[in-house]
Amino acid sequence: MPFDLTAARRARTPAHRPRGSRPRRWRFWAVAYTLLILLTGTNLPTPLYRGYAVKFGFSPLVVTLIFAAYAAVLIPSLLVAGPLSDVVGRRAVLVPAVALAALGSLVFALAEGTAWLFAARILQGAALGAASGPLTAALTELEPGGDRRRAALVATVASAGGLGLGPVLAGLLAQYAPAPHVLPFAVELVLLVPGAATIATLPTRRSGARWVPRRPQIPAVTRTVFATSGTASFLAFAVIGLFLTLVPTYVATLSGSGNPLLGAAVVVLMLACSTLAQLAAYGRPARRLESAGLPLLATGLVLLAAAGTLSSLALLLVATVIAGVGQGLVFLGGLTAVNQAAPAGRHADILSSFYVVLYLGVGVPVVGVGFLATAVGLLVAVRYFAGVIAGLCVVVLLARARR
Repeated sequence: MPFDLTAARRARTPAHRPRGSRPRRWRFWAVAYTLLILLTGTNLPTPLYRGYAVKFGFSPLVVTLIFAAYAAVLIPSLLVAGPLSDVVGRRAVLVPAVALAALGSLVFALAEGTAWLFAARILQGAALGAASGPLTAALTELEPGGDRRRAALVATVASAGGLGLGPVLAGLLAQYAPAPHVLPFAVELVLLVPGAATIATLPTRRSGARWVPRRPQIPAVTRTVFATSGTASFLAFAVIGLFLTLVPTYVATLSGSGNPLLGAAVVVLMLACSTLAQLAAYGRPARRLESAGLPLLATGLVLLAAAGTLSSLALLLVATVIAGVGQGLVFLGGLTAVNQAAPAGRHADILSSFYVVLYLGVGVPVVGVGFLATAVGLLVAVRYFAGVIAGLCVVVLLARARR
């Protein structure tokens, strides 16, 4: 789930909130906890894929297909569940979503073959797509002081925290605890219990509105900006997809270490650099952010390829930091540009389309890397991927300058 720092900063506090409508403070933080744990669960498999590949005997291509299946289910779930929860109430959507998340973890824990991994990942994608919008909306509704900006910031921190906590938790348990492919998901199931209890206490509000599934649409006045910024962000999230699927195995190959925590740490380093870059650069013009981020992203990718050629773990870490900063700047710039270009009353539709582009970036290009890795090996496949994405970053940068 991409985390929206712009939304977190730009949301505004309503001028008035009825005195009797303020929920208890614990419920607000319990909903934030639920969002954190759901994101944690969907990112637990990241450092475990290499072990699954050895256990079940599949190639890097299968890893990328498992990840793509997750994204393919998440996108329609995201588009359907948000407006549905506005009509039938948050609890009616969130209870099944948390149940699907628990079922996904259970399938991972009991997995006896590759098909189980596909099934578990599909369940996780459906759960996160259904839960992310309603949980974020519930945070806004439950914030004790009615401060929408604070609620959005808490949602951002919870999302970013889950992206990083999942790989670290799974890596730690896989390396230093028994049952490396069972215990992380057993812990997730236990952590989901308070979240499920929280969801069960949410009010059952229903609106009189008619449910209409959200269909992404781009108005003509926004298409040029959407095309350039959407393409740049697609490339930035293609890098995220690579790190979440194949980089842990890439790290293990370069380091000669089978420690899953090492690969997880590299993924977390990348995500942390992206988040810090967004926090530091917030408020800068969108064009400047993308113009700074695209060259950094390209540089990080070139160094990532060079690290494989030179078998240098130190160079890989440098590449991770630079690529993470570049990714954060490109995402923030693209989101800012699309937000500014969207006409009044169309922000929701356009941002939905933008997030669809991001998830496609996460799930689609990495499948190509998987095909290449099967044919020529992982190190060479990553080198090709890095070269192509770096070149496309330069093309988009030149297109922006020309426009």
